[in-house]
Amino acid sequence: MIFGLDPAWVATGLLVIIYVFIIAERLNRSIIALLGAGLMIVTGVLNQQQAIKGIDFNTIALLTGMMVLVSIARQSGMFEYLAIRSAKLGRAKPWLMMLILSATTAVLSACLDNVTTVLLIAPVTLAVTRQLGVPPYPFLFAEIMASNIGGTATLIGDPPNIIIGSATGLGFNAFILNVAPVIVLILAVQLVTTHLFWGRKMHAEPQARAAVMALDERAAITDRPLLIYSLIVIGGVLTSFVLAKTLDLEPGTIALFGAAVLMLLHNIEHHREIEKQHEKVTATFGEVDWITIFFFVGLFVVVHGLEVTGVLAYLSKELVRATGGDFALTTYVVLWSSAILSAIVDNIPYVATMIPLIKSMGADFGGPDKLMPLWWALSLGGCLGGNGSLIGASANLTVAGIAERNGIRFGFWAYTKYAFGLMLIHVAMANVYIWLRFLS
Repeated sequence: MIFGLDPAWVATGLLVIIYVFIIAERLNRSIIALLGAGLMIVTGVLNQQQAIKGIDFNTIALLTGMMVLVSIARQSGMFEYLAIRSAKLGRAKPWLMMLILSATTAVLSACLDNVTTVLLIAPVTLAVTRQLGVPPYPFLFAEIMASNIGGTATLIGDPPNIIIGSATGLGFNAFILNVAPVIVLILAVQLVTTHLFWGRKMHAEPQARAAVMALDERAAITDRPLLIYSLIVIGGVLTSFVLAKTLDLEPGTIALFGAAVLMLLHNIEHHREIEKQHEKVTATFGEVDWITIFFFVGLFVVVHGLEVTGVLAYLSKELVRATGGDFALTTYVVLWSSAILSAIVDNIPYVATMIPLIKSMGADFGGPDKLMPLWWALSLGGCLGGNGSLIGASANLTVAGIAERNGIRFGFWAYTKYAFGLMLIHVAMANVYIWLRFLS
């Protein structure tokens, strides 16, 4: 260690500083995470081999693969088609459109991921609300909530679940069977509450509704062959996620292989034009959210520093001691602390920090197999808690950025005053579900 400092205190100090800078939002979070990772090595907390070992490459591969898939698929116009079709199914009635767009957002977030989904849905929502002459804020608010709720249901829907699944070996089916049932109920409650807050008060002029109904969703499909390729490959990837245990494949492998297949199909017509292929592949990789990817890389190294120095093991012992070794109480503490803290800080670094801490509780509760309720509590708390404030999840900030670029004010407190209370209701429902399903 540099200057003979205590490695545990250095690792803890670095984590605290990183969290402070992430919350302050004065520097890009990927810069902060990579600087923190570098300092873990430079100060001697970790050596380079330990740092590399701490990076969860399965998570990195899964995120990158899904981003590439969506980057190519969106060029066919399939997502714009879905948004326009949803609006027309609602007969251009604002309250019904808000419900359908929210439900569509939730389903897409479960099948793809919540950040990608809001990137696709939000711009179309803005276009449709302009046509109707209704305020876009309620729609965007409802879509944020739906994206985080829907994303909680599956392994790939929300980054915290991706990290949990990769670290524990829990597959796609495990999340569907253990988390999705309560998410369906929570989504139903959320749709009702947003309708009561805003939907029932919104009305559009008849001529505005007619303009929306006149939109041709088929015109949104700009590349039919690519649409077919995308549907086949994405369908194959989702099927492989379900069969991952049988196939003996990790989700990261499935996602990257699917991305490679779709890239091949996207470029096969240019098999004699290397320059054209280079241009298209460069454009595809250019749409990958490398900020998030490298944020994960740095964060994994920082958290591994706390694990290696024994800080997380110490904290897990203290948590078990504070709950008197009561497993049910520990589970509820994990659920509620995850929800509250994920609303205060981004849920990605919080969940990444908690995973090794929960793993270290295995010795106290009879082994890793006994920890399943804790993993579901962490998933539900971390993902649902991300709805609690504007900085709680990446999807929230993504929508806020889109709104503000279009002249729509999307302030922290304006969002949080509604969202935090709704989040508490959702977590309370999750608490009852965990008690009935796993602890009673």
